[in-house]
Amino acid sequence: MKVILSRKGFDSQYGGFPSPILPDGRIISLPIPSENDCFHYQDLKLDNKTYFDLMKGLGIKEDILNTTCHVDPDICKGILNRHKNWKHLFGQRGAAQGHLNKQNIQEGDIFLFFGTFQKTKEDGGKIKFDSNDQPKHIIFGYLQIGKIIKNKNEAEDWMKYHSHYGHRGDWNKNNTIYVARESLSWNSKIPGAGVFRYDKDLLLSAEGHKKSIWNLPILKGKKISYHNENSWKNGLFQSVGRGQELVVEENQEVEKWAKELIENNVIKENVGRS
Repeated sequence: MKVILSRKGFDSQYGGFPSPILPDGRIISLPIPSENDCFHYQDLKLDNKTYFDLMKGLGIKEDILNTTCHVDPDICKGILNRHKNWKHLFGQRGAAQGHLNKQNIQEGDIFLFFGTFQKTKEDGGKIKFDSNDQPKHIIFGYLQIGKIIKNKNEAEDWMKYHSHYGHRGDWNKNNTIYVARESLSWNSKIPGAGVFRYDKDLLLSAEGHKKSIWNLPILKGKKISYHNENSWKNGLFQSVGRGQELVVEENQEVEKWAKELIENNVIKENVGRS
């Protein structure tokens, strides 16, 4: 079983802001703006409001708020109205998918999704970024692969909403859809994909350093795509700015870490809903 650290969501390049950690600990990964997708931020539900409402309160610019967005990975069931056959999905294409092909990613492997996040606080009844907290890399969700779809003829009709199905009628070269398992292969009580509530165990960035420098000793001595032994200095890991999919070699210690991370941090409402 391979573990893939997959970079997703808002950051300084895509969206211009970190994604928020809500005061109750929920980690909300904001989908990046994309002119070629079909969902708007106001389509995405969050409690009794929408992502649009949350983002506007956080000071995100109008030109971004009014664009369509790339809902991928789609691992948070409650944000949209779902087809009865819906399963969690993640899509990839182009060079990033070529890299996953080269790394021989297979059914049963696990994506751990991470992004740039900052804590928020309530201020006058509104949610604002906490200026005392700095943006950092955090793991916000997971997906264990149940099926890999590389041909549009293999996709099911309910998947048409997803951008990697090709809602514009295309199926680009190397385009792939990863469908989550119904439940984890080692724990049938937990869904095959989902999101986390914040805990320090999900934090990648080392305290007092820029967000790309990680305190993750579990990876020490392991082969990680795009990295080598020179990526380590003074016990800390310098993650690369390029590359969406960082694949860790098969390793029992890393596999155990990933399994425990999921079991300990999955939002409890998801447990038992396999």
